[in-house]
Amino acid sequence: MTEEKEAEGDKIKKLAELRALLEKRVKEMETELEGFRVLLDFVNTALVEKGFKRAEIVKPTPTPTAEEELAPSVPSPTRVEVTAPPVLEYEQAVPIKTATGELLANLYIGEDSMRVVFAEDKQFTVDVPPFMAFLVERVLAKMQEKDKEAAGTGEIAPDKILSYSIVRDGDFLREITIRNVDADRARELKSTIRWTLEKMYEKMKASV
Repeated sequence: MTEEKEAEGDKIKKLAELRALLEKRVKEMETELEGFRVLLDFVNTALVEKGFKRAEIVKPTPTPTAEEELAPSVPSPTRVEVTAPPVLEYEQAVPIKTATGELLANLYIGEDSMRVVFAEDKQFTVDVPPFMAFLVERVLAKMQEKDKEAAGTGEIAPDKILSYSIVRDGDFLREITIRNVDADRARELKSTIRWTLEKMYEKMKASV
């Protein structure tokens, strides 16, 4: 009977651990889904402003070609640059703050580039969700991939492919520079970056 009780106890313990893992994963997926909804709302709003109908924007996805030959200097989606980008001129400076006025970063917007300078006192790292999984891999990398496909079909020049560099000081994020950004993408990224930093800040506060 003792062995049966111990076996039953181990089974309950494992089930409890599994439940905790599932709950954590569900929360992560809900955060990511909320991010996609923000992006979808932005895209729908932008399309309405331009007078497009949903059926008019459905286009087949171009077949990828030799991407690396077209843009060998473009960093891979998960690569993190540690060298500072060259100084660029920016037309706008937009502080990104929480609802309570906490400064999260300053966003600088130029003619075809953007620069995010993180607030030093917030100590953001690449490991805080949803930075890598959403902002980098789901947004920036996807935009870059789309541009590579467009370059492969001759729609844009290879040197117009979106690129980005991430600057860190040890574990802490310091800057993101995004190049080859048009006006529509600048508006989308502004909204997406703001939402991402707010979620990162919430995660950091909850873990303290």
